[in-house]
Amino acid sequence: MNYLAHAYLSFNQPDILAGNMISDFVKGKKKFNYTSGIQRGIALHRAIDEFTDSHAATKAARTFFQPSYGLYSAVFMDVVYDHFLAIDPEEFTDSSLNDFSYGVYGLLDDYKDIFPDKFRIMYPYMKQYNWLYNYKTTMGIQRSFEGISHRALYISESSTAFRLFNENYGELRKYYAAFFPSLKKFAFDAMQSL
Repeated sequence: MNYLAHAYLSFNQPDILAGNMISDFVKGKKKFNYTSGIQRGIALHRAIDEFTDSHAATKAARTFFQPSYGLYSAVFMDVVYDHFLAIDPEEFTDSSLNDFSYGVYGLLDDYKDIFPDKFRIMYPYMKQYNWLYNYKTTMGIQRSFEGISHRALYISESSTAFRLFNENYGELRKYYAAFFPSLKKFAFDAMQSL
């Protein structure tokens, strides 16, 4: 899952949210530099990622991207899942997604002093361009895919991924529907047990 899902699956807990959002930028024992609440968020992020990666629906959905992108198919699927979460009427309306997004930024602003360097550099762009909300648009997905190819060491383009996303949109949406309710329950239970 990408940023929207990790924010949403923090269940309005500020420390959990901060840890969940910075987790990919906190390596090894550096997690112990943070408060216990933020450490719980980091652990929750990693549990969510493990659950997502091992789920049968995710494995099946990745096959659309694997021939062109190999291991990076997982990263593209994280963005795809955020798109379907953003447009899921069971989870958000247009206005509630926008309100949620700005609420997340408002909470994260209180944690800027503890952001790892790479997240600190990226966060103003996330907020300025409202990434969390813009996962709902195809242009937002295209830009997210472009960001993946810009940061990735071994891929140089994302146009193929965007074409595959559009060509297989209905099937990808079905995989999301088969997957997300179980992830939501898993994440809530995991948060309670951390």
